[in-house]
Amino acid sequence: MLTYSSTTHDSVVPDNFIYLTEVIPNIRFDLRYYSDDNFVGQPIPGYESNVMILTLQAAMALKKVQHDLSYGCFSLKVFDGYRPQQAVDYFVRWAGDTEDERMKELYYPNVEKFDLFPKGFLVEQSSHSRGSTVDVTIISNEDGSELDMGTPFDMFDLKSWPSDTTVTKEQRANRMLLRSAMSKHGFVGLEEEWWHFTLFNEPYPDTYFDFPVK
Repeated sequence: MLTYSSTTHDSVVPDNFIYLTEVIPNIRFDLRYYSDDNFVGQPIPGYESNVMILTLQAAMALKKVQHDLSYGCFSLKVFDGYRPQQAVDYFVRWAGDTEDERMKELYYPNVEKFDLFPKGFLVEQSSHSRGSTVDVTIISNEDGSELDMGTPFDMFDLKSWPSDTTVTKEQRANRMLLRSAMSKHGFVGLEEEWWHFTLFNEPYPDTYFDFPVK
């Protein structure tokens, strides 16, 4: 259970924020914002340890999704959970630096960097900061490979929309498998990102926290 806290209002850690591994010990996760493998190209402020944090309610719902997927020899892989507001603020500053486009080819090849916020690919307040939003995909239990979803995680492109019809039939079916498994246990998917889901009955719908991930 998380125990640290800070001095500002939204930096205090509520009792029901937990490490995801406390509920799903064998969960696979790839915390992209703790690494260089993200659309910025370097670790993001606020991510101080390679740990995944969520509200207890979101974690328990995710455990049910994991259980259901196991019947098909699949598992979840999580890219991001709770995201401190300071990380979101950093994205705002990064988007204003149009000279730094080192990751453009991989993550936003068809969008100008200065359009990422105006076109809604990034937002100044993220549901992740409320603690009950996850970015996930599905992997095979046989070899750990990710199912083909048509685009990589965090690809800022219309092709990442779950409703996009330019992906293959198999890719669309994989997206629908993920969306169905998540929605069954109370998660609502984002129209613009196949990987993004928020717990419908989230405990903090109006609070954006800023304690670090550590």
